Amino acid sequence: MSSASGIAKDIDIDAQETQEWLQALQGVLQEVGPDRARFLLSRLSAAAQQWGINWRDARNTPYINTIRPEQEPPFPGGSDAQAIEEHLASVMRWNALAMVVRANRAYGELGGHIASYASAADLFEVGFNHFFRARDDKFAGDLVYFQPHSAPGIYARAFLEGALTEDDLGFYRREIEAKKHGKQGLSSYPHPWLMPDFWQFPTGSMGIGPINAIYQARFLRYLEHRGLLQDQDRKVWGVFGDGEMDEPESLAALSLASREKLDNLIFVVNCNLQRLDGPVRGNGHIVDELETLFAGAGWNVVKLLWGSDWDGLFARDKDGELLDALNRTVDGQLQTFAANDGAFNRERFFGQTPGTRKIAETLTDEEINRLRRGGHDMKKIHAAYYAAANHRGQPTVILAQTKKGYGMGAAGEGKMTTHQQKKLDEEVLIAFRNRFKLPISDEQCKNLAFYKPAADSAEMKHLLARRAALGGRMPRRISSVADEARLSVPAIETHATFALDAEGKEMSSTMALVRMLSSMLKDADFGKYVVPIVADEARTFGMANLFRQVGIYSSQGQLYEPEDIGSILSYREAKDGQILEEGITEAGAISSWTAAATSYSVHGLPMLPFYIYYSMFGFQRIGDLIWAAADQRARGFLIGATSGRTTLGGEGLQHQDGSSHIIAAGIPNCVSYDPAYAYEMAVIVDDGMRRMLERNEDVFYYITVTNENEAQPSMPQSGDVKEGILRGMYCLEAKAGAQVRLLAAGPMLKEALSAARTLQEQFGVTAEVWSVTSFTELARDGIAAERHHRLHPGETTRLPYATQQLQSSQAPVIAVSDYVRALSESIRAHVPARYVTLGTDGFGRSDTRANLRDFFEVDARWIAYTALTEVFGADAARLKDAAATLGIDLDKPLSTSV
Repeated sequence: MSSASGIAKDIDIDAQETQEWLQALQGVLQEVGPDRARFLLSRLSAAAQQWGINWRDARNTPYINTIRPEQEPPFPGGSDAQAIEEHLASVMRWNALAMVVRANRAYGELGGHIASYASAADLFEVGFNHFFRARDDKFAGDLVYFQPHSAPGIYARAFLEGALTEDDLGFYRREIEAKKHGKQGLSSYPHPWLMPDFWQFPTGSMGIGPINAIYQARFLRYLEHRGLLQDQDRKVWGVFGDGEMDEPESLAALSLASREKLDNLIFVVNCNLQRLDGPVRGNGHIVDELETLFAGAGWNVVKLLWGSDWDGLFARDKDGELLDALNRTVDGQLQTFAANDGAFNRERFFGQTPGTRKIAETLTDEEINRLRRGGHDMKKIHAAYYAAANHRGQPTVILAQTKKGYGMGAAGEGKMTTHQQKKLDEEVLIAFRNRFKLPISDEQCKNLAFYKPAADSAEMKHLLARRAALGGRMPRRISSVADEARLSVPAIETHATFALDAEGKEMSSTMALVRMLSSMLKDADFGKYVVPIVADEARTFGMANLFRQVGIYSSQGQLYEPEDIGSILSYREAKDGQILEEGITEAGAISSWTAAATSYSVHGLPMLPFYIYYSMFGFQRIGDLIWAAADQRARGFLIGATSGRTTLGGEGLQHQDGSSHIIAAGIPNCVSYDPAYAYEMAVIVDDGMRRMLERNEDVFYYITVTNENEAQPSMPQSGDVKEGILRGMYCLEAKAGAQVRLLAAGPMLKEALSAARTLQEQFGVTAEVWSVTSFTELARDGIAAERHHRLHPGETTRLPYATQQLQSSQAPVIAVSDYVRALSESIRAHVPARYVTLGTDGFGRSDTRANLRDFFEVDARWIAYTALTEVFGADAARLKDAAATLGIDLDKPLSTSV
């Protein structure tokens, strides 16, 4: 429900009868208590349904605060402490504003945001002063996901705390320039890669923060239930915007949070009622809509709408006229009221009925102008946070109503344009100074001087004392892993001997990976830190044997007898289960993976997650979430199963992936491979574990696997095979005097080997075959080598790895993969010979593997024919004969055109 009229008063045809019912309920409440009152209401509701009245309780509560004044706890330190904290919030508002306006005076294109933090400052300050506990030697720390547009305010607080300098603030949104001056610079939004000791979670892509916070809270419980972390009643806080809630990811996992009873999770939604261009819900109430969504999903909802100065007004509202006026005033009109003065609001809001006019008679126009919304009253905020932090059995959302651009006056408060306001004139700056009573001269105002109270002032002593009591400064990211927490990777032979010495055994690369994983999980020291994750279809990926081995995590254990209990592969849920089986939610599964992959930093506990999924539903579908994981310096394995466009016979275009490696290549710290053989997989996984867990490199791996069974050879004993696997290519079948060289990746390697035999046996052409495990790694190496030569002219010691491997011959090179040609094209500049690429461009199709590979022209026959076009040159007759011999249809349409 977003309509503000949804809970307005209906016409009462018998007021006396209504009053009698209300008095009866009030009597029960006074004499017996709320539990009895709730019981009676529930029985009445059930009876109404049984008798066919078809009535349901309103999904929305009245448009007032959930916590009544008499329920509010005392503000810590009393009114004096509250006054100090309100003044500090004003100082931070100024410094945040000055930072953004300074940057845009000097460089108009830098941008930045003032209005969001202006609305949220008090919400943040109550958290920082009383609830956000930092990590220290005894406590692992609360986790806070910060609203990205409020980043300037977080920097402003860090400046007062001493974590940032005035020079740092001067390099806001100028990170590159800052480095030239030996400074760090400040990123536009929370970004652990750019500010690795400051930001913990990247939230700049709106909608990512809420779902990540939910799965972070669940992963925290997972670690506690498995005994890997002590239960310290840590909280996960997320401060988000009401407009951000329109992102599907923001609401996608609400039911998970309630289903798992995540009372360690608290959302604070800053309801300033305005997004970038205008009202979030101009014709309704976003607060009511969010209350419906969160309450319906099972969350505890706390409305924080009106400040303390409204309490007296509500007390005088004997007939409910003021409440009724608020219920029916839509957000677009509330924004208009916010943008105007007390006289306007007296006439247009309080003037709606005789009763509301009378309520406002005791207020001056200035007092009406200063009526605060709940999100600007620290006492009310503290009460809401206190209730949320102590609520048990449910996650809590606090819907805090604020004014966007609070304090910006005519320049921005409640204005449609406030989000884009980056530059303020001198008159506005002085008005802002006066509004918040800041001890800054007119000249300092005009020059946008940063203000920091004296070190011995009451304000600074209070600020630092509060943070000391809560464990120190925040946000703060710890990037190093304590020596005692580091994991020692087991020798490759302990879990992958079957792959290194396969001796022709048949298996798919998926099965090889799962078999390695199963063996690792059995390791007494290492196995408990491995986190298998699937969205769904674990059985498709051959993981059913893990159900009994390590169990599926469930916070409730298993409350039922599974249908397949007699099977050795039966479904087993357990409170200490190790597999995270997320259901059909790729966004949820990657959020779980991110929580596990960053556990080394967030919890000081390295974990090794393997998320296995249909490769089509990874980078293409949830690429933004994968980017966020990269920003957060994740470490772990993403396994793209049933990968490629032709290995998944029958399924069709929606499931056939031909582009994930292209997208993965754009993420700097993603190391991607497309191995063909089990031994290649073993070498890659082993090296990845050592890089991430032993050498603490901030990389993550994307490895594609297929469900196509084939005979697996043992790993060649040549000394350069391992290096070649890791660097991207190695010669699998060397041939002296080869007339053509075939480069093939993943499942296309067996097609290339078959093509080489065909070329030799039917056409007398000698072909050399190379296994390409990563076109991406080869391309990155080539780019680095080219740059090295540009910066060091005359040096010839560094050649691209692909060039090194192929420079001994001028024989033409044919490259093929189960991905679009752009993948193999990425190394063209580094191939020192004629280079032709084959790939699977176009939409997928439903058919057999053989027909799919013929359609995309990547099977052994097409590889052989392409090789012959290079060897035979312009001899059309020979090529036509060869096509006939191979069964090639030279008139078939291009795969991208049908």
